[in-house]
Amino acid sequence: QVRLVESGGEEVQAGGSLTLTCAISGVSSADERCLGWFQAAPGKGREGVATIDSRGTLNYANAVKGRFTISLDNDKSSLGLQMNSLKREDTGMYYCAVLKDTDCSMKSLSVRYWGPGTRVVVSS
Repeated sequence: QVRLVESGGEEVQAGGSLTLTCAISGVSSADERCLGWFQAAPGKGREGVATIDSRGTLNYANAVKGRFTISLDNDKSSLGLQMNSLKREDTGMYYCAVLKDTDCSMKSLSVRYWGPGTRVVVSS
């Protein structure tokens, strides 16, 4: 059984930094090797922030390029998101996700499993 548990969300001032972590367990399918972070801003649906596939290929949404960094530890049990130079528009729920490696995209419809999310609030 796939289990994803996010942590690290909190309130931070604009310009600050935050690190999110997702504990991953139970991913056994050879095809489900793409991991990602999605954001749900207040009143909006979930949108892709960053993904990493089985080859280590990284992909970022334009809004976070140069500010956010996705990382995966060697045993693939912990997914990280380093968030720097935070802006108010980064506010929202952040979800860890598992996608098929053959469909490693920013599309929420491609997500196979979701974590419960962690809340990030960026204040001015």
